[in-house]
Amino acid sequence: MIFTTYWYLLFAVATVMGFWLLRRAGVRLWFLGAACVVFHYHFAGPAGVLPIIVLMIITFFAGLSRKPWACVAGITACVAALCFYKYSLFLLGELVAPLSHPLAAWLLAGTKTVMPGAPPLGISFFTFEFVHYLYEVKHGGEPIRHPLKFLLFAIFFPSLVAGPIKRYPQFLPSLLEGAQRFSRESLAYGCWRIAQGFAKKIIIADNLTYLIDIYQPQFATLSLWGRWGIFAAIAFRILMDFSGYSDIAIGCARLLGVRLPENFNWPYAARNIQDFWQRWHISLSTWIRDYVYIPLGGSRHGVVRRICNGLLAFALCGLWHGPAWHFVLWGLYHGVGLVICATYRRVPGLGAFFEKVFTKEPNAAWLVTQAYAWFGWLIFFYPVPEALRMAQLLFVP
Repeated sequence: MIFTTYWYLLFAVATVMGFWLLRRAGVRLWFLGAACVVFHYHFAGPAGVLPIIVLMIITFFAGLSRKPWACVAGITACVAALCFYKYSLFLLGELVAPLSHPLAAWLLAGTKTVMPGAPPLGISFFTFEFVHYLYEVKHGGEPIRHPLKFLLFAIFFPSLVAGPIKRYPQFLPSLLEGAQRFSRESLAYGCWRIAQGFAKKIIIADNLTYLIDIYQPQFATLSLWGRWGIFAAIAFRILMDFSGYSDIAIGCARLLGVRLPENFNWPYAARNIQDFWQRWHISLSTWIRDYVYIPLGGSRHGVVRRICNGLLAFALCGLWHGPAWHFVLWGLYHGVGLVICATYRRVPGLGAFFEKVFTKEPNAAWLVTQAYAWFGWLIFFYPVPEALRMAQLLFVP
């Protein structure tokens, strides 16, 4: 991961020191913009930078025009780029090939001639932030008029790789205010969050990964307690890994005076699936809510439409994590969980019973929620047959 490389650590230290050694806020922003360009070029390379430059230009001028058709065209271009770079090979293999192998082979050959070896760095985060920006401008938001400010919103290096997903009405004021003066409190807090993030990632997550790599292939031969131990390790590994990256990103941003949105809020303390998604990857779940679920109609058109909107939104949430069916299934799994969470009280007899149990015994609600979320991680990490086999072995001595 980029955050744990020596290059990143040296770059971050040099950038923070250079940023605050400069006396004027405007000069600091230009320096930070140049540093972000260097960072992006170093890790993405020419093939990864060029598509993002094109999308940045399209998004900037589409927003600047404030014309609805231009914003829609910009959103379409961003989504099309994400589909091409991240999902085209998956779609050709899974959807086109079963219908026509020659057509799929021809399209695959043409795609590979223009596609870089890997998707452009951070293409998912770029797309979601650009779509958010154009959607808000289309609905009356003020566009970013200065190219430097837009550049900093687009490729702000702490959040470029692993988020959190930024919202420009909150990010830009924080950036401009933070660049005005050095704050010892922000410096101390930033260092603390970075240390916390590295502790989560290196001390906890990496060691859990080591254990999982050793014992998960032998899952069937472990004792029942051993299987549950690996099951818990899988759940805590992803929490410590992902929240650790978010802590590092938030801490690095705070060293520059910028407040990024929180991404995790003790998700394993949630007492229902809706509460879980208000605590887990918060910047993604709120983005899905605001720019997929609500535009589809949200809960405004009856129960059936609400269920369909929720399932589609979370199927896309799952697909966002990677081009594979098990990610889609994981998203649908959580979509079903949210549907159950929202509707179980309406089931005659059964709803009242569970409502009474969960009210009387809050820990029961917590246990059901965590079991549901943790079993979902098996679907997230492993092929579906293997995930189901592992789930079954958790209850077989």
